[in-house]
Amino acid sequence: MQSPDYIWAKVLAHMESLLTAPIISAWFDDAEVVEVTEKELILYSPSEFRREIIRNRCVPYIQNALREIFQMENVEVTVLEKAERDAHVDESFKHKFLEYNPQYTFDRFVVGPPNRFAHATAIAVANRPAEVYNPLFIYGPSGLGKTHLLYAIAGEISFHHPEYNIVYIKGDQFTNELIQSLKDGKNVEFRSKYRNADLFLVDDVQFIAGKEQTQEEFFHTFNTLFENHKQIVLTSDRPPHEMLRLEERLKTRFEWGITADIQPPDYEMRVAIIQNKCHNLGLELPNDVVAYIAENITNNIRQIEGTVKKIRAYHDLTGMDVNVANVARVIKDMYKGKSDTLPTPDLIIKETARYFNTDAELLRGLQRNKGIAEARHVAMYLVRKMTNLSLPDAGREFNRDHTTVLSAVKKIETALADPRNPMNDTIRDIMENVNNKL
Repeated sequence: MQSPDYIWAKVLAHMESLLTAPIISAWFDDAEVVEVTEKELILYSPSEFRREIIRNRCVPYIQNALREIFQMENVEVTVLEKAERDAHVDESFKHKFLEYNPQYTFDRFVVGPPNRFAHATAIAVANRPAEVYNPLFIYGPSGLGKTHLLYAIAGEISFHHPEYNIVYIKGDQFTNELIQSLKDGKNVEFRSKYRNADLFLVDDVQFIAGKEQTQEEFFHTFNTLFENHKQIVLTSDRPPHEMLRLEERLKTRFEWGITADIQPPDYEMRVAIIQNKCHNLGLELPNDVVAYIAENITNNIRQIEGTVKKIRAYHDLTGMDVNVANVARVIKDMYKGKSDTLPTPDLIIKETARYFNTDAELLRGLQRNKGIAEARHVAMYLVRKMTNLSLPDAGREFNRDHTTVLSAVKKIETALADPRNPMNDTIRDIMENVNNKL
């Protein structure tokens, strides 16, 4: 039997042909498949309203799809709430797989000059895992499709190799799980989870840089998988040689296979992305509206898709005529260039806390231990450097007065005056992480 996620994706696609994409999105957008057997399909939905809709209206469509596609007869469909789902699946021992997602396949990835090479290498890896391009390292700014390619690789390999153990993790989550495993005395379980993968997918691997114990564990995990001829795919917002706080031995290994970059889409590609998204949502946009969006929404693909969804929502909920004047009014807050957009203090504090692997509220709190104090000083410096806040206003973000901020800024500036000081790398990395979120 195919994997549960693959079966569910096929069921959704079959129902979409009968019920239309907007209806499927409305009722199944947050539904997850828990388990599929020959006699039962178990779903989870966090919404009580959607659970009732699925139970009362959609079960016959699900059963029909299972019968038509997989010849599965008399399958009972069960829809669980969260407590029931948690009881069914022991989350503490469940591997974190990158689940098959019908929205993120190779067929739905819009290809153009800025991403053609990354797309081609991803297909090659999906067709011949661990035989070519191992590891595959995909890099580029946020929102351009790196995670889409990870999903596509996972889905394709899962289809051809349903027995594969496919494991996915984000860079910062790898650190958090390692810390938790050490606290709980479960380091053996942690290592087994990742070193027994057939396909190891790591999103935002840049977040392991600068974390000594994380890099040590990642180094041995990488070596084990590579020596056992298992496929490794990594994504990052920058190439390995620009990860200044990454250990040299990891930089070298990340470049053993092939690196592929993804650049922001050009005008023609943005038009194709808009048209593709409209088709998937069942939305028709006049050519002048498509051109207007393509000319003004230029930062990344995620922003383009969000724009189309917002127009669709306005049209459905208010009956708005879709013309350039109305669209311009609806999306005017979405097409400010990065040069016109300043990060919020909250974003800077959160990204600084994330970098130092701590909680943002601790940076605003009263703790004075060395690690928290250094992270707080960095956050204060960046709030002053990256926003227009005055010293008193910056101080209020940290529940402190302006003299504390001024002292922190001077300390960081003193450290930055020495080009050999690691603080230069820290500030650079956090600023890139913040800017990638704008």
